[in-house]
Amino acid sequence: MPPHHLSVDQTISAQPQPQVSQPEMEQAVRTLLLGLGEDPDREGLRDTPKRVVKALQFLTSGYHQSLDELLNGAVFHEDTDEMVLVRDIDLFSSCEHHILPILGRAHIAYIPNGKVIGLSKIARICEMYARRLQVQERLTQQIAHALQGLLKPQGVAVVIESTHMCMVMRGVQKPGSWTVTSSMQGVFAEDAKTRQEFMSLIRHSPSFHS
Repeated sequence: MPPHHLSVDQTISAQPQPQVSQPEMEQAVRTLLLGLGEDPDREGLRDTPKRVVKALQFLTSGYHQSLDELLNGAVFHEDTDEMVLVRDIDLFSSCEHHILPILGRAHIAYIPNGKVIGLSKIARICEMYARRLQVQERLTQQIAHALQGLLKPQGVAVVIESTHMCMVMRGVQKPGSWTVTSSMQGVFAEDAKTRQEFMSLIRHSPSFHS
């Protein structure tokens, strides 16, 4: 897990990682099953430690990705200064406090300043940061700072709407609650009209269905 003092733009892959073997990770899951009162040797659970480790490795694969790898040269010079918006990007992440799902959507916009990025790469950047242990506030900032650093645009806006299973399945147990976070950079922070245009374009009731 990244130390809390890291900036939102630093990636865990840049930090020294403890070497833990696959069998050690699987044994840890087996220990958890025993602690929960289960029998990890019964038929239905025999392969569960292996499956849990594999699932967690996939869900946190963003730690081992970089922006350079994702972009693969998909930044282009373009003489345009109109807003580019990709909305309703499905988002799946994991809460770092309970390792339970965060499910929602991201809306990402920028105003070019001589450079544009392939549209699919915007979703890929969102996915890379989402596939780490997260808090929604940091995830929102990471996406915004990444685009700001890559494109040096006139401004970037990111809004994430999500529901947290740690609130729905445990704790206060409040299904139907949504958390909204935003990061406004450049002209989106400075110009109320531009910010309002973005907010009006993404306005809708949070839902996983169109």
